[in-house]
Amino acid sequence: MNLAAMDPQTYDAQLDAKRIKLEQAFAQFAAPSVEVFASEPAHYRMRAEFRVWHEGDDLYYYMFDKVLNAKVRCDQYLPASTLINQVMLALMAELKPNHSLRHKLFQVDFLSTLSGEILVSLLYHRQLDAQWHSEASALKAKLSQQFNINLIGRARKQKIDLDKDYVVESLEVNGKTLHYKQIENSFTQPNANVAIKMLEWAIDVTQGSQGDLLELYCGNGNFSIALAQNFKRVLATELAKPSVDAAQYNIAANGIENLQIIRMSAEDFSDAMAKKRQFRRLEGIDLDSYVCNTIFVDPPRAGIDPDTLALVQGYERILYISCNPETLKDNLEQLSKTHKISRFALFDQFPYTDHMESGVLLERIN
Repeated sequence: MNLAAMDPQTYDAQLDAKRIKLEQAFAQFAAPSVEVFASEPAHYRMRAEFRVWHEGDDLYYYMFDKVLNAKVRCDQYLPASTLINQVMLALMAELKPNHSLRHKLFQVDFLSTLSGEILVSLLYHRQLDAQWHSEASALKAKLSQQFNINLIGRARKQKIDLDKDYVVESLEVNGKTLHYKQIENSFTQPNANVAIKMLEWAIDVTQGSQGDLLELYCGNGNFSIALAQNFKRVLATELAKPSVDAAQYNIAANGIENLQIIRMSAEDFSDAMAKKRQFRRLEGIDLDSYVCNTIFVDPPRAGIDPDTLALVQGYERILYISCNPETLKDNLEQLSKTHKISRFALFDQFPYTDHMESGVLLERIN
């Protein structure tokens, strides 16, 4: 974190510098001009994590600034959503005088939504007892008078949900409301307004698609639910069980009838498609019945492994969302042998940092 860089007045210049850097890095692939999707310059993050510092009777949130090489007190935090900033103040006012709730508290995590829900996780270096549960329940009841809030207590091998461990986000995508269950400690897009722009871009570049869609690394179904409208059927894979459970919830909540989620890794699915191995969890699923001309991938920062990359290369069109330009570039060294980039986008999920989220649509070279 570099607090000095977080200046809304410099945001446009910082974003343009990212655009130039991205275009230069991918010039060798003859990519089209980058479509740039800006963030709000403040209060854009739906998630935030803070350490907690104890200093006598005082108690406050802090982050570590790598530039200053020091911890920095954060009574408020410019990137965090307005709702997180409001709850930060209200929560700390209640924690400071409460010995049971503040004792050995070392971290507070916030997960908020555009739809007004917020989940707060309190992390401790001690086991949580009946007194903590009683005090935390009273705290939740008091804060609920002002906020749509849920609390979780965490300690070593211990998790206490006072109500539920998730929020339900509602995103307006091309005039349609999509609902997403987002579970504590599971991956979600941190910048909700930019996430909307990503979904709308993905829908736009796949308009008029033929056949079915295969998606790898689908998470909670974020993209597959939005893209289902453009395809006859969607088959999606995800390994993490909490994400798969959330995806099934989201499929039902959005009334999607042409989407099926399989719980398995992209690597295992590659083996299944290549007939190298058989998997019990694929029983009853006729992979050969899918006519997938398009594949969608949103891999982790490490990018796509070689076997999966070979699978991806077999499709007519590849929609690739990347959170790491370096691994995207590495993967494109192989993909560009058979495909060309027809659309290229920069999504500024992380203002005031070097991180760049990008998207490419690749089409097979005839």
